Amino acid sequence: MTDGILLPAALAAHAPALLVAVPLILSTVAAAIPSGRTAWALAVISAAVALVCAIELFFATRADHAVVSYAMGGWEPPFGIEFRIDGLNAAILLLLSSTGLLALLFALPSVADEIAGNKQSLFYSAFLLAFSGLSGVAITGDAFNLFVFLEISSIGTYAIIAMGWKNDRRALTASFNYLVMGTIGATFFVIGIGFLYMATGTLNMADMAQRIAELPGDRVVEVGFAFILVGIGLKSALFPLHLWLPNAYAFAPNFVTTFLAATATKVAFYVIIRFSFDVFSIESAYVVNALTYVVTPLAIAGMLVGSAQALFQADARRLFAYSSVAQVGYMLLGLGMATALGVAAGTLHLLNHAIMKGALFMALGAFAYSYGVRRIDDLKGLGQAMPFTAAAFTIGALSLIGVPFTAGFISKFYLVQAALDKDWWWAVAAILIASVLAVFYCYRMLVALWVNPAPTADRALNGHVRRVPWMIVIPLWILAAANLYFGTNAGFMVDMAQTAAQAAINGGVGS
Repeated sequence: MTDGILLPAALAAHAPALLVAVPLILSTVAAAIPSGRTAWALAVISAAVALVCAIELFFATRADHAVVSYAMGGWEPPFGIEFRIDGLNAAILLLLSSTGLLALLFALPSVADEIAGNKQSLFYSAFLLAFSGLSGVAITGDAFNLFVFLEISSIGTYAIIAMGWKNDRRALTASFNYLVMGTIGATFFVIGIGFLYMATGTLNMADMAQRIAELPGDRVVEVGFAFILVGIGLKSALFPLHLWLPNAYAFAPNFVTTFLAATATKVAFYVIIRFSFDVFSIESAYVVNALTYVVTPLAIAGMLVGSAQALFQADARRLFAYSSVAQVGYMLLGLGMATALGVAAGTLHLLNHAIMKGALFMALGAFAYSYGVRRIDDLKGLGQAMPFTAAAFTIGALSLIGVPFTAGFISKFYLVQAALDKDWWWAVAAILIASVLAVFYCYRMLVALWVNPAPTADRALNGHVRRVPWMIVIPLWILAAANLYFGTNAGFMVDMAQTAAQAAINGGVGS
């Protein structure tokens, strides 16, 4: 990297390391601070630094589809650990850091309301651990190092889920279930890495890609790919490996649900793309067969079953958790097409889903803050009592359905276009059916919000209605406005998704 966009050249050169190291180091500092507000400030600083570094890396990879390589500790790859950034993970890092910063603005009043004061500094410490781990997963060019970061992010995530919404003890069970299933997924993944190391003798993903290309038909390599796909499929909530997700979203603190919905499954989806297209080759029969005959049918099943299950949920966050299972299906359907257009469409839906679900879960957090409500029936009349929050929620819901002039419509349009390009009419039918089901479950919530008189104060928790703080309103409306802006000015998002797909198809780590 040369001169930085936002940082001096000396710091810009170390942006890859700073992006991961700053939140990781400050997580230990936050744990030692008794003040939750000070720990929150450290978390905001960490996310802001990560965002600046992500912007630097994003623009550094825009010129002629460049690849940024950063050798850790002066040990040149493939012998040392390498951070490697191309158009694919530059987009993921930008998404992770920007949504993380917006979620942290929302967190100040939300976490203060839901987490005991003496636990808040530990909460933010665990969050920073999860944030650093996710950033490391997205940026590393070393397969075993990816596993390490995956576990770092998981440890932090288990902790912040377990703290629960207003000490809801069901969060402990949800976190334990996630821990068990996450451990199984990580075990599958590291076994797969072991097979690949046995076959290639290297852990650097760029070097591994070159050596795998010289081993056509190698059974050890094929078995390694199968283990990796299952392990990361569980982390990404691929149906039917999604069983950890509904309870984790439903019982975690509102801030945690917002952050995870916007980032966690997206980073796991990135790992699937990275291994399927870069480390392995889409020209390999076993990769094509896995994507076509395993990932695609499961993606379709997730779209339909997840949407159908959402119809019968009484808890609003649980409804959107099942909706997320369906949305992961949309993303993986694009990947299963194994074409540049399909991968671009799946990546575009990944980016758009982050802003639509971020807005929806923030709005639910605002309803919970003011009235202490979570069930759909309890939302009745809140559109009259909280019109600005309800309007932002409505925009997110319309984007989730895929109404024209919203971000959700753009990514679904590209998915349909990619499916038609392959003559997959059945996939188009599945997209339309899942979208119709989304109309029904979003309709339930919108009717509850708007077609009822404003509730009286006795409907609120402890009979007292609290005004939504600006720290919740501002990030909520930034995300709601983004759904409208990128639904009418989609060029930036589409270009970013196409650049990511091109980097994946052309073998970003192997170039």
